[in-house]
Amino acid sequence: MKVGGLALLLCVTFVGLYAQEEQRVDDSVRQTIESFVEIDEKEVSEVNKIKKMFKKGKASGELKVMYASAPEVGEPYATAIGGILKYELASYYGLSAGVAAYVSYDIPFASGDGVNRSVELSSSEGDYADLGEAYINYRYENFNFRAGRQVIDTPLADSDNIRMIQNSFEAYIATYEVAGFEFMAGNLQHWTGYDADLDEGWSKTGKDGTNLVGVSYVDGLEFSAWYYNITGFSNAAYFDLGFEYEVNDKISLHTMVQYLYESELDKSGTEASIYGFMAEAVAYGVGINFAMNKSEKFDNKASFSGFGGGALFTNMDTMIIDEITQDREVLSYVTGFTYTYKALSFLYAYGDFDGKEDSSGVKAHIREQNIGLGYNFNDELSFGALYAIQDDLEDSANDWNRMQVIVNYNF
Repeated sequence: MKVGGLALLLCVTFVGLYAQEEQRVDDSVRQTIESFVEIDEKEVSEVNKIKKMFKKGKASGELKVMYASAPEVGEPYATAIGGILKYELASYYGLSAGVAAYVSYDIPFASGDGVNRSVELSSSEGDYADLGEAYINYRYENFNFRAGRQVIDTPLADSDNIRMIQNSFEAYIATYEVAGFEFMAGNLQHWTGYDADLDEGWSKTGKDGTNLVGVSYVDGLEFSAWYYNITGFSNAAYFDLGFEYEVNDKISLHTMVQYLYESELDKSGTEASIYGFMAEAVAYGVGINFAMNKSEKFDNKASFSGFGGGALFTNMDTMIIDEITQDREVLSYVTGFTYTYKALSFLYAYGDFDGKEDSSGVKAHIREQNIGLGYNFNDELSFGALYAIQDDLEDSANDWNRMQVIVNYNF
């Protein structure tokens, strides 16, 4: 199954690339000829416009090769190949559509067997293939509506594209842009991806889905306000406010505050009040940043950062505040250092997640370090490596490390 699936992936990728080349040559000849011929009949004209939806459609995607291991946890490891192959129709009176296949296949000779194989890159079966995007889109001036499987990025529902398979949603999303503001309203029904558990397929986003509405503004001043009704689970309100100031083309400052409030629905066990602060300064390629989040205690309740990686400032590669907010107050902070020189980038981040005693007197205290290295060969090809070190200060038996290496090619 794996070999057949991989062969299919390579075949589809080849056909997609061939279609792009075929389209490029076709456009350069036939469109030139068509420019000399005007057809007045309305029915033929409409047919030609529909044909151009396909002829001017665009194929794109990304090819990934990723290695991941967690040597402190039974030494599971895996190496996978896959990515995204997408085709989107050109617009016809504002109407368009798109589809994208998401695939990931473990490479047998470079992956462990049984309990020694990591399942985070594809699935417990070692392969993953699904139609991650399949949508119809309509745009009129500043208004846009998209229905179907799609990628969205909001504070409590996002793509979180940090592994092989990013998150996508079955959703109905309407947006409107005016004077620098973007307004969004929609309904999420299901989601899938790394954060949703690849073995589960498409999972519900609430008993009857999630309704959301939000507004954002980014132009020096940054502001957003969001409301989510996660049916049968929680009502959530999220706010952030900040600004970015460029002293010159080499020096910039960035600071933000945020607040997340969640109220429980149907005894789901989710309730939270979390606020945060973030500040960053970048000068001549060197960046220094600091972030903190404070979560209040709610008896026998825990926080929920959303469908994806979440918007909280202290979220790291593996550790987020949700892991220890059950029935306790939590203070977390992250300090970091970044350096960029031409195509090379470096990251070091240190996070401390300190949970006070819960109702039974048990504390939680986790520290995580992230060390990252990236290199962009060009606009299409990039390389990245990340090493995460997590220490449980209350129980050293839970200490573990994680390594990830990725090569990504966009086309």
